[in-house]
Amino acid sequence: MSSDMEIHKRTAARQAADMVKSGMVVGLGTGSTATYMIERLGERITEGLHIVGIPTSEDSARKAKKAGIPLTDFAAHRRLDIAIDGADEVQRGPLHLIKGLGGALLREKIVAQAAKKFVVIVDGSKPVDHLGERVPIPVEVISFGWECTAERLSACGAKGVKPRTDRDGNLFVSDNGNMILDCTFGPIEDPEELARQIDAIVGVVEHGMFLNMASEVLVATEQGVERWEP
Repeated sequence: MSSDMEIHKRTAARQAADMVKSGMVVGLGTGSTATYMIERLGERITEGLHIVGIPTSEDSARKAKKAGIPLTDFAAHRRLDIAIDGADEVQRGPLHLIKGLGGALLREKIVAQAAKKFVVIVDGSKPVDHLGERVPIPVEVISFGWECTAERLSACGAKGVKPRTDRDGNLFVSDNGNMILDCTFGPIEDPEELARQIDAIVGVVEHGMFLNMASEVLVATEQGVERWEP
């Protein structure tokens, strides 16, 4: 990715972080763009901002602690004022998302669903006309019987179902101790129906389609940052 695009991503992330007000409970996303947001919140805390955060991954928890962001959990706060995160694809119009290429989709969806406002930050390569155009749908599954789960995902129309591996070639394990199957569907005409089919498969914990969840999306382009609403 060009250095210019990284600059735009950072600008969008900082804009999102500047939406946060003192007293808020904030969902802290995962990924490269969310890292810029976490850094900005850390800066604002040194300037006097008072917030608490709920991270969407162990990685984001480490970065938040390093930035000086006090952390909390759902035992103390059932609802969040705002969650800020990235996405792997954004469908123009309804702003449906695919998330989870970083492996944190389950916690990301729990946090997004608990937030009164869910703000998404992406670069200009992420918008698409149909979900599945460029990236697979990550599906988090339990390891027991995952081969059977993969067959049922294929029966939903996936052209390929591949267990995710780490850099060493071992099966990827999520922060929740589960596997992730990357399912290539191609352009999806009816994401709501596909979501229902995947949700009905025994062994599936969660999938990476975030439908009707984004409150707004900040899109970092070469021309600047665009603000989209559903």
